[in-house]
Amino acid sequence: MVGVLGVVVMLILISMRVPLAIAMMAVSIVGTSILVSPQAALAKLGADAFANSKIYSLSVIPLFVMMGFFLSYAGMGSTLYKLFDAILGKVRAGLAMATIGASALFAAVCGSVVATTTTIASVSVEEMKRYNYDEGFAAGCAAVGGTLGILIPPSSTMVMYGALTEETIGGCLIAGIIPGILTAILLMITAYVLALRNPKLAPISIEREKTPLTWDLIKEAWIIPTIFLISIGGIYVGVFTPTEGGAVGAFLALVILVLLKKMNWETFKKAMNHSARVNAMTFFVLVGGLMFGRFITLSRLPLNLTQFITGLDLNRYVILSIIFLIYLFLGTIMDGMAILVIMTPIIYPIIRSLGFDGIWFAVLTILMLNIGLLTPPIGVISLITANITKVPVGKVFRGVTPFWITLIISSIIIIIFPQLATFLPSMMK
Repeated sequence: MVGVLGVVVMLILISMRVPLAIAMMAVSIVGTSILVSPQAALAKLGADAFANSKIYSLSVIPLFVMMGFFLSYAGMGSTLYKLFDAILGKVRAGLAMATIGASALFAAVCGSVVATTTTIASVSVEEMKRYNYDEGFAAGCAAVGGTLGILIPPSSTMVMYGALTEETIGGCLIAGIIPGILTAILLMITAYVLALRNPKLAPISIEREKTPLTWDLIKEAWIIPTIFLISIGGIYVGVFTPTEGGAVGAFLALVILVLLKKMNWETFKKAMNHSARVNAMTFFVLVGGLMFGRFITLSRLPLNLTQFITGLDLNRYVILSIIFLIYLFLGTIMDGMAILVIMTPIIYPIIRSLGFDGIWFAVLTILMLNIGLLTPPIGVISLITANITKVPVGKVFRGVTPFWITLIISSIIIIIFPQLATFLPSMMK
């Protein structure tokens, strides 16, 4: 009962706009005081904040985020967009598909969904509007492309899931590769089909000259796949731990950009400043989430809930569908990060008791969070896209609506074929 009340109070505090980390810490302290003692709760507040922050495996988060901001401030998002524009630009909805493709490739070197969205949306939406694309459709493509930033590795959200569940962080990261590529392709197909059914969304401009696919453009874009192959590939074959892979990736990005004169002292300072702010927020939430998870475990809520659900005479896929619907509902009223840190300690034991793979569920969790990142009224990524592109937020929400179905279809495919998520992690050294 204390655990249930703690979750309810948490939701009330969040609805009152209390910062997520503070809400989780406050509920954890009060709940632990009731279950154990005030002295134990206060002692854990001091100990947990330090202990959770110094976990070695979590040092990968600031490194991947920093790598992403280095490349973002060096203008690599614009380079990737030009590359995909050169390949797809003359096809109907070519610019929309180029936006999603560039987001997917940039996500391969960026651990932040915000950085991915900001980088690609700032260069793509204005270009699409210039050629009479519907602005809601254009902004919707940029927003949904940005969500790939937490599915394709490196992903700070995957790292956080690993920390909350104690699944291997390297396995969680690698699990997102095939589902991420699949989801990106499905999103690009969706953009094409939408434009085919309603040509006004993405008219073909006769006057528009196709961006040439030049050797210079390819040479500019080589940085991204090179860093991905060395950093994430090194983690996969066992050369690096995730933290070492993040360090190598960030260092390579900095050195290459400096040597190519794409980064100066000013852009370096801006990238570091933005990275520090994002990482501070992420770790504050993570510390609160781990404290809340321990309180929930102490209350025995996950154990009792697991026993209740496994005692029901229901097919495990029916239970999974119910969990899926809960996540979708929460996505309409809560931020994706809040859903992750609140629900994972409760849902993860149920998933494991039903015989599902924890790393496989990591991919499903991210796909469900992606829907929440786009859904009104919270829809953080939709709001960020609207702010960057100056497209009315109502139009952005309408623009992303058809893509919800695509993300759900992608989730169903992963459920039917779990090997898509588990094959690469199972082959890791």
